[in-house]
Parts: sequence; C-alpha cells; structure tokens
Amino acid sequence: MSESKLAGRFFDAAIELLGRVRDEESLNVAAAGSLIADTVEAGGRLFAFGAGHSSLAAQDVVYRAGGFALMNLLAVPGVVGVDVMPATLGSALERVDGLAGAVLDSSPARPGDVLVIISLSGRNALPVEMAMNARALGLKVIGVTSVAYAEETRSRHVSGTFLRDHCDIVLDSKISVGDAELTHDGIEAPFAPASTVVTSALMQAVMAAAAEVLVGRGVEPPLLRSGNVDGGHEWNGRVMSEYADRIFFRH
Repeated sequence: MSESKLAGRFFDAAIELLGRVRDEESLNVAAAGSLIADTVEAGGRLFAFGAGHSSLAAQDVVYRAGGFALMNLLAVPGVVGVDVMPATLGSALERVDGLAGAVLDSSPARPGDVLVIISLSGRNALPVEMAMNARALGLKVIGVTSVAYAEETRSRHVSGTFLRDHCDIVLDSKISVGDAELTHDGIEAPFAPASTVVTSALMQAVMAAAAEVLVGRGVEPPLLRSGNVDGGHEWNGRVMSEYADRIFFRH
C-alpha cells in the first residue's frame, strides 16, 4: 500500500503551524507561564475553559500525568463537546447571553486566580462574556484564540468585541478562518482541522514555561505522575493532599 499524500500534507501543515506559534508566540507563552507560576506561588488557583472542540485543549491540561495538579476544568454543562443531543445544542449554547456569568458566580474562582479561556474564533457570546466577567471578578485571563477571526469575521456578542479584547495575555494559534488545512480535487469542502493539535501544544508549552519559572525560584511545580508507573499513585496522593484546597476535580 502506498503512502497517503493527503496525510503527509496534513502533517506538513501542522508542523508549519507549530513552528509559527513556537517562533511568533514565544514571548506571550513565557508571559502566560510566568503568570501561572506567580499564581501558584501566591496560593491561587488555576482554571481552564473551552467550548466545543476547544474544550479538548482545556481538558488536556486537567488531571493528567505530567500536568499541574492545580489546573481545574471550568465546566459549563452542555458545551464541552458532543456530550449533549443533538450535538448542535452545544454550539447554540455558546451564543446564549448570561450563561458565563452564572457559571462564574457558582464556581470556586476568586480574585487573583487565573482562567485560561480557549476559543478558536473568540466571537461567540460565551467566551467573550466569560473573559469580561472573569476580569470583573478580579481574575487574570489568558486567551487562546485565532486572531484571524477577529480580523476577518464579525463578533456575535452584543458588544461587537472578541475574546482577544478582554484578556491580560493573548496566545494566537494562527489557525485560518474555517479551521481546515486541506483542499483536494473532487472534495467540495475543506478538511483536516489542526486547531486541536496547535492549541493543545500551546497549552502544554505554557505549563512547561510555568514549571521552568517555579523551579527557578526554588518552588517544586505541583505535578502529577502517571498512575501506570511504579510509585505514581503514592506521588499523586501526596500532591493531592498537599494542594487539596486548590483542586476541585476531587472529592
């Protein structure tokens, strides 16, 4: 069987995008890592939010081997992906005014905490209001989005603004409007989205930067180990116990 040319083209496109965000977003990644490190050292809490497929990158840094135990998922029922029927309901909920405020008001987030908001387009009401409300509550906001949407599309929020307009730090994923890297003769729609690959890489890079800052200050990063290596469960139990008041995905 011969190699797939389209598969190779996708890898090339993803690698090119990863190279761009590595080179062009390095200062913003470092700034986001420093902000997270400052928050950890000061006793604050970390939250990540994403709607639809953007939630995948948020989930990727919550309760996982090699990740910060303090990163919590700020969950909004019905918008984390295909967990509702019909799946289109999740997209509709992203456009509901007032939902973000209700979620934040009932969350454990408090002034001085950090909220990472991941939204590819950054144009829907939910991520925009999430950022606006979070900053009003005294949280620091890191936005992970594609700036191209703010330049080439119209906001769906009544303010006419985008996620990027309400963040302390913005990380640009460089994803083109439409989130599809490939076209091909005989296939009418563009295909092969790369936003999950790139956004997840950005998130992991930020957490690596945070770990680097913390260890440089003599602070052990609150990392989890794999439960599938010897001693992993014991290690994680110690970390969970030490930071129990800042971890909200446990009983």
